[in-house]
Formats: sequence, structure tokens, C-alpha cells
Amino acid sequence: MLRKISSLAIMSVALGSYVQAQDSTKKSALNITGSVDAYYRYNFHNAKDSGYLNNYTSFTNSHNSFELGMASLKAEYTMGKVTGVVDLGFGRRADEFSYTENGNGMATAIKQAYVSVAATDKLKFSIGKWATHIGYELVDAYLNRNYSMSYMFSYGPFSHTGIKAEYAAGNFGFMLGVANPTDYVSASFGKKMVLAQVSAASGSGNVKAFLNYQGGKDIASNNVNQVDLTVTGTLSDKFSIGYNGTMQSFKADGKDDGDSWWGSAVYVNVDPSKVFGFTLRGEYFDDKKAVSGLAASTGVGTSVLAATLSGNIRIDNLTIIPEFRLDNSKEAIFMKNPNEGVKSTGTFLLGATWHF
Repeated sequence: MLRKISSLAIMSVALGSYVQAQDSTKKSALNITGSVDAYYRYNFHNAKDSGYLNNYTSFTNSHNSFELGMASLKAEYTMGKVTGVVDLGFGRRADEFSYTENGNGMATAIKQAYVSVAATDKLKFSIGKWATHIGYELVDAYLNRNYSMSYMFSYGPFSHTGIKAEYAAGNFGFMLGVANPTDYVSASFGKKMVLAQVSAASGSGNVKAFLNYQGGKDIASNNVNQVDLTVTGTLSDKFSIGYNGTMQSFKADGKDDGDSWWGSAVYVNVDPSKVFGFTLRGEYFDDKKAVSGLAASTGVGTSVLAATLSGNIRIDNLTIIPEFRLDNSKEAIFMKNPNEGVKSTGTFLLGATWHF
């Protein structure tokens, strides 16, 4: 099963775990949010039902089928300086996100569950499970402008279970944590991973940058290190841009040398009106040494250049996403029929997301 791709990235941390400290004399507050998403995917090389999905990324493993992505329900309760968060997901998307917990394809997954304590108005401690700080894209479909996921999301971390400290100082932020091996809620006798993040924003807040890190032993005691950079820039209310670059190195236990995979993606967002916008994502993913397959159940084993054009049609809290995607690989990893491989494949997807 593919792994990331939870959480979950930077915006998920901002939405899920950054709750301002409240004075203990203030009244407690409960905030409940949720979302639903669904999609239809058609891969043009599968017109004759070849049996091949031609999909190497998370959450869209289907062809010529209407699929439920995920129904989510999130509750945040704050009393004084303490906040508790429970974030549940239902459906195949949630099951893939929590793949280490042996779901059956339609499981109920605990995407996030943690407690935060505000030691001061600048320093906060959290313990539990939370969506990853690494990457640009998020597990909740309504928070992404593209419906299909990037390769970097799919082969990076989804979530972390551990403890972390977060410190905010003006336009700068710092995070340091210790967690179980990536994506594992339970890991008795397992080595631990070190997590870190440094963030900065311009004076206006229009430009934000996040330098992220995870490093340590995976569940099989192999050495894993990943460095990730995410930058977002808002030029106007009609135009914004995002960038994500990441590299993960892998060295098998007991070996002196290792290999790595890396990727780079640009997101161009244009919004001519409040009702309609579109996003063009261009991604290059290099996994020639098949290192991503060592950390996941399925690897790529080559380099891929993928272009995704997604429309966003907004009707209140509903977003309809027509999407065209073209994946080009150096090797013939896609299938035209059971006996013929191809280096490129095209896909049409129609997604819908709704949130409250």
C-alpha cells in the first residue's frame, strides 16, 4: 500500500495543532469541523479494462469507477491552556493514510489525536499523533487545489506519533520533536525519529517558508533522513504560487552506503473570480534507485515528470474539481495492455469536496 502522503504537510499542522493559549479563567470552547470528498477517475490506457490502474500516487487507485474518498470529523476542545484534538476519517483515503494499522479498505482511522499545553503565549508542547509537517499537500482533499496527489506526498511521511515543542517568535517559528518510526502509532522496542522545523514569514505575511526535517531509524532499523523545503507566495488575491522540494536518503541496516530519492514541484494558482480558479502543478520525481520502494510497499524505480491541471469551481463550501493529468516516465512503468508497457499515460478525474 502506498505511503506518503497524511498530512499532512504544513497547513495541516497550522489547522490542527496551532491553537492559541487561553487564560485559565476563560470559558471552554468546542470547535467541530468536517468534510466529505468523492471522485471519478478514468485512465486513457485502460479503455479495454486491462486491469492496470496506471497510478503510482496515493488515494486515486481506481479506473472508470466512482469512489468515496473520505468523510472526516474533527473536534477541538480548549479549556484554559489545554487543547485536545480528535480527527477521524472514514473511507479508503483514511485507510491508506493509516496503512500501518492494517485497515481493510473502509476503515475508521484516527488521523490525529493529541493533547497540547500552552506553557506560555509563545511555547507549546503536544503529545499524541499528528499529521506530518513535511511537504506541501494535505490528506484532507478540500485543503488541496489538485485532487490527485504528488509523488512526493505519496512516498514521504503521513503522520508522526510522539512529543514535540513549538516556539513562535514574531515572524519566525521553531519545532523540535521525538516520534516513533514514521507513520507508526505503536512501535515497541523501535528506534525513534527526530523531527524539526524552522519557519519564517515576510512582514506582510505574503511569503512564507518552512524548512523541515525528519531523521532516525525506520521500523526495520534502517537509517532514514529527509530534508524538505516549502515556500508559498501570494502576489495578489488572484495569483499565488507554491514550491516544494524534498530529498530522502535511505541506508539499509548494516550497510556502509545508501541511496536517495528526491522531488521538486511548482504550484501555480490563478483565481479570475471567487467562483472559478485553476492550479497547474508540475512535478519532477527521481527514484532511479528504487529507494522509495524500500520505505513503502510499492516503489517507482525511475524518474517521472508529471503535469496536472485542475479547475476549482466553488459553490459555497462545495468545490468541483475537473482535472487532467499527464505522467511521463524515463522507463515504461505504465501499461497499455498486459503485454505492452508505455512511458506516458493520461488521466481525467472529476472530484468534489465539501466541508463545514
